[in-house]
Amino acid sequence: MSFQKPQVKPANIELTCTEIGGLWGVYMQECLAECFLTYLLFHLQDEQILPLAKKSLELSQDRKEQIKKFFQAENFPVPAGYSEGDVNLAAPPLFHDTFTLSFIYMMNRLSMINFSFTASNNVRLDVLDFFNECLHNSTEMFGKAVRMMLEKGIYDRPPKMNYPQKIEYVQKESFIDGMLGKKRPLDAIELSEIFFNIERNYFSVIIMLGFAQILEDKRLKELILRGKKISEKQIDLFNKLLMEEDLLGTVTVSMEVTDSKVSPFSDKLIMSMINVLNSVDIVLISHAMSLSMRADLTAHYSKLIAEVMLYAKDTFDVMVEREWLEQPPLTTNRKQLIED
Repeated sequence: MSFQKPQVKPANIELTCTEIGGLWGVYMQECLAECFLTYLLFHLQDEQILPLAKKSLELSQDRKEQIKKFFQAENFPVPAGYSEGDVNLAAPPLFHDTFTLSFIYMMNRLSMINFSFTASNNVRLDVLDFFNECLHNSTEMFGKAVRMMLEKGIYDRPPKMNYPQKIEYVQKESFIDGMLGKKRPLDAIELSEIFFNIERNYFSVIIMLGFAQILEDKRLKELILRGKKISEKQIDLFNKLLMEEDLLGTVTVSMEVTDSKVSPFSDKLIMSMINVLNSVDIVLISHAMSLSMRADLTAHYSKLIAEVMLYAKDTFDVMVEREWLEQPPLTTNRKQLIED
């Protein structure tokens, strides 16, 4: 009896869970971004924004191809992601041109956070180089988006504060108080986190307003409107905190949603974007809470996380029920192997 000897593999460091998880997650993220950018670019009229939008789309497509090569070299299944069938280019513009710039700004701001975290978890050098390149490109695109938003007068700068006159050390335990009685002023880190939480939620309100306008499925529309109310609640809360500190609240961004009622995206793509926004919200609220040393802020953030997590679960359940949620790679189920 003859047996075929397994093919000899060249020496290779296989992907670990950190590389697999990072590459898989970024592939899905870039699939989503590619769909949105393809549609936004198709309808874009602003000649200033056009080159930036084209470059953003090229970067997403290039990242997808590079990740495909990583997976194919390892005989690892490439995620299905999203496709042309999830985008209807024939649909009228759902957003005005300035939203494309806002989308590029927010996408790259969040990508900078994601890529830096993902890169720090990877030890295979070729994968590490890939994520470092992604981080560099996102940082560059973020800077270009900010510059253009400033030129167009649609970027609301973070609040200013007076410079301290000298170095000081915390003298009282009351530094972390804030639930009752007199509160100390916000520190620079806390103020920064509040501002960017407001900014991110304004973006969510705009995109969910557009989605609610085009969705025909009543259940999904109600879910989207519920998410919009959660974001509006956060905006009101954080602006109230700023006003209490005698700091002007952040003003609402300009209306960027058209009057179109025709959906340019599949319901699956829309809910996938909401799922991503939920994940980002939980991560960044948790980050803000970890940096806040005033007890009242910590209490606010704890309540917000609980509310967003409950909403995220309901969104997750709908996506599972409709078989829209692609499963991340799982480890081997050893118990099942033994039982079988």
